[in-house]
Amino acid sequence: MIVRSVKDLGAAVRERRRALNLDQASLAAQVGVTRQWIGGLERGKAGAELALVLRTLKALNMPLSLGDPLIGPTSSSPSVDIDAIVAKARGNG
Repeated sequence: MIVRSVKDLGAAVRERRRALNLDQASLAAQVGVTRQWIGGLERGKAGAELALVLRTLKALNMPLSLGDPLIGPTSSSPSVDIDAIVAKARGNG
C-alpha cells in the first residue's frame, strides 16, 4: 500500500489491527496511549506525534519502507530502524 496521506496511514493501521483481531483498547495498551489516540490515528487525525505513530506501527509489526513511489522499494533500499528513530525523537539517540 502506498501511503499518501494521514488518512491512508490511519486506514492501514485500522486494517492491520483488525487483521490481528485487536480492539483499539488492546492496541492502545501495547503502545502506551489511550484508546482515543488510536481512534484519532485511524481516522487520520493530523498532528499525531511521530514517535507514537512509529511505536504503533512497531506494535502491529508493520515495517516502514521508503522508496521511489514510482518504482516502489527495491532490495537495495536501506532498511529503517524504527527504534533508532523513536530514540532520536525522544532525544536518546
